[in-house]
Order: sequence, then structure tokens, then C-alpha cells
Amino acid sequence: MSTTPMNRDPKSNVRTEERIVVLGGVPLSGEVPISGSKNSSLPILAASLLASRGQCVLHNVPDISDVGTMCDMLVALGADVRREGQTVIIDAENLSVHRAPDELVRTMRASFYVAAPLLARLRRAEVPLPGGCVLGDRPVNYHIDAFRKMGAEISVEHGAMHAHAPRWEGATIYLEPRNSSVGATVNIMMASCLADGETTIENAAREPEVVNCASFLNKMGGKISGAGTSTINISGVKVLSGAEHSIFNDRIEAGTFLAAAGITGGDVTVRGLAPSHLPVYLDRLGEAGLQITSGDDWIRACAVGPLRATDIATAPFPGFATDLQPPFLTMMCCSEGRSAIEENLYDGRFNFVSELTRMGADITRKENVAIVRGVAKLSGAVVESSDLRAGAALVLAGLGAEGRTEVTKIEYIDRGYENLVAKLRGLNAQVVRQTVELPLLESSGRVNETPHLRSAAG
Repeated sequence: MSTTPMNRDPKSNVRTEERIVVLGGVPLSGEVPISGSKNSSLPILAASLLASRGQCVLHNVPDISDVGTMCDMLVALGADVRREGQTVIIDAENLSVHRAPDELVRTMRASFYVAAPLLARLRRAEVPLPGGCVLGDRPVNYHIDAFRKMGAEISVEHGAMHAHAPRWEGATIYLEPRNSSVGATVNIMMASCLADGETTIENAAREPEVVNCASFLNKMGGKISGAGTSTINISGVKVLSGAEHSIFNDRIEAGTFLAAAGITGGDVTVRGLAPSHLPVYLDRLGEAGLQITSGDDWIRACAVGPLRATDIATAPFPGFATDLQPPFLTMMCCSEGRSAIEENLYDGRFNFVSELTRMGADITRKENVAIVRGVAKLSGAVVESSDLRAGAALVLAGLGAEGRTEVTKIEYIDRGYENLVAKLRGLNAQVVRQTVELPLLESSGRVNETPHLRSAAG
């Protein structure tokens, strides 16, 4: 499930590191099955802690490192967790620990999802403020403010939230209308299921991941209505029980492969996703010159001519997803003309732009807008992932570039993409994972000479 990004033998003068190596210039072609959604799996795994009786059986759970981290978190809190293929079975009847391990929360922002189940069931929670990808300021103040409205007494000390709930009651909670928070919406839904009385979330996030989580909570015995709209209502119940549920497929993974078709001049069909999960994104792909066709559970992107520069602005669903901005920006690097990419959600989302410029991209930034002027071709280089989506975008850049590209810090990519290299190879991409040996003095992830390759895996 996980990758070891770096190993060091104390008796050796070298260290090892895994990389994704790409030889560009090959148009992708074929069909690719989409895995279960990372952004849906993580809150639903956390929600299983709300079941005080019976097991939760979750199907179509992707085999990615973030899921492994969340499963480790559930075990640390007293749940029994086992995995059988794509199914994860959780028994949380003996939930007993209210303190989330610091080392797990700090590696993954979604670990903060456990705060709501802990407060709702144990009326206590100590959860470190979360870490994860470096995408700028993403405060959890909406979560904390909501917990306070529901009766929790909270202090934030030494980098952690300390909460005690002598009472746990429904409330009317308003979220920021301009930037509705999926994390806050889901945490409030989970918290409210076991609260006394009624809870209303105004300006709720409308993402499909919110709807999927609400469906699971209702199967457990919750009473939630309005998920998928800007107003969600929850009637508290006394007990939630285990349930069986399937995670839907990952719209961000699907969008990444569709962008790969564009940047390589290829023809790619993704299987297992409803087009309604990517409404604006598909429109923008069409504006960029791709021929988009779709059915109930498939989408095809076919390059029929040169890419056209296309402006985008990220926004909450049903707008252009921020997680799909990096692959789209990368595709625009090879378009004809000038495009403006406006990032309205995470100020760190452009951290990877400097790596694209190393590959020959022409990008200038002004505050939250990146101006991209298309070039004839990108050039292969050694580049470094700064976060999950940036890492995948750099792999795409390598697919469309001339020569050899090596993407380092691929542990970020493993957090959210299941078998990315194998799936790309199934589309005829020239790409492998390789373990390289590097001098101990080298710390930047970039080397001036070709590293020694110890092994390769597809």
C-alpha cells in the first residue's frame, strides 16, 4: 500500500529513493478503469467510528497510502480493521481512545475527520492540527466553531485541539458562502448524527463526496436530508449501527487521465465514472480542443487537433475542482496561445510551477493567477513533487515532453493514485518506477550525474 521514499544504510555512503521515470512523446491510447475515490474513502472510514454496534463493510476502497494512514488511525483509537482486497471491514464497538496520535494526523489533513466521531461518541477529543500536502493556509476554524456551537468546550494548545462536550446538541451552522468547505461540511454531518435535536448546515459544500458520505451515514441509521444542496438538515439519533457501502470512483483520477490524453495528443476512455461528477471540467476540456464523448459511466477524451489556450477559475462544486487545476495547467503549457489559470481555493497550489519552468514551460504568476503561454514542446528534466496533485501533473508533463523526465518525492503521488504507473503503461505510456542510489551529500532530489538504477517495476 505504501512506498518507502528514502532509505539510508548507516554503513553506506549512498541512500536510495524511488522515482517515476517517463520517456515522453508517446500518445496515450486505450481504456483505463478508475479506482475508488480517495476524497470519499477517507471521511467514510472515519465515519465508521460512529457505529457503536455491528461492523461497517466498505467496498471499492483504493489501495493508497492515505487510506493506510486512516486505517492505522482507526486502529489507534480502538477499532478493529482488516482489509480483504478492495474491501475494508471496521468494527468500532470498542472505541475507547479519545486522543489521536500526533504522528498520523500530521501526515494527512483528512485525519482531522476523526474529531467529530470522537466528540459524538466519547464526548472528548484531542486531535493535533492536521498536516499533509503543503497547499497554504487551510484552517480548521470552521470545524472548531461548529463543535463549539454544538456544546463543546474547546481550547487549542501546543498545536492540538482539546475538546470536551458536556452537552451535545444540534445547531444552525453557517459556513463561508464563497468557499464552502467539504471537510467542515462532512465533519459537521458526522457530529450531528448523534446530537440531540436538529442541525442545519447553511452554505454546505455540494461535492459528490459529501453526498456519498451522507448516504453511508443514512445507511447506519442517520437522518440526513439535503446533501448535494447548499442546505443540509440532520436529525440526531441515539445510536448508529454498522452498514455496508460502496465508495464511488475517483473523479480526480479520471480527470487526470483525461488531461493526459490532451497533453500527449492521445485518445483515452475512463471507465466507472458518471460525467455529472465533472461538469465544468469536461466543458473546459472541450474548449481546449479535445473531443469529449460520454455515457452513463464512461468518458472519452480524444485529441483531434492542436490544444487551444483556455482560461479557468477554480471554485467549489459544481465549479472547476482545485484538484484538477494542476493537470489542466500542465496541459495548457502545450497549447496554442495564452491562458489564465485562476486559483481561488489554495494559495499553495502553484508551488509546482517552478518545476514546469525547468521543463521549458512559459508561466508567470501574479497573486492567485498564473498566465501560461503555450510552447511547442516541454523538455524532460529531473523534477520534484510538492504535493499529491502536483506530482501527478509532473508525470503528465513528462508524458508530453521530449526526452526523459524523472519525478522525485513520489510518496506524494502514492497518497492518492492507485497503480498510476501500471495504468499509464496500460495506455502505452513509456513509464516505470525505479529505485535509484544517490550520494548521502545530495539532498535536493536533483543530481548532476545519472544515478545508479537498482531496480525497476512497472
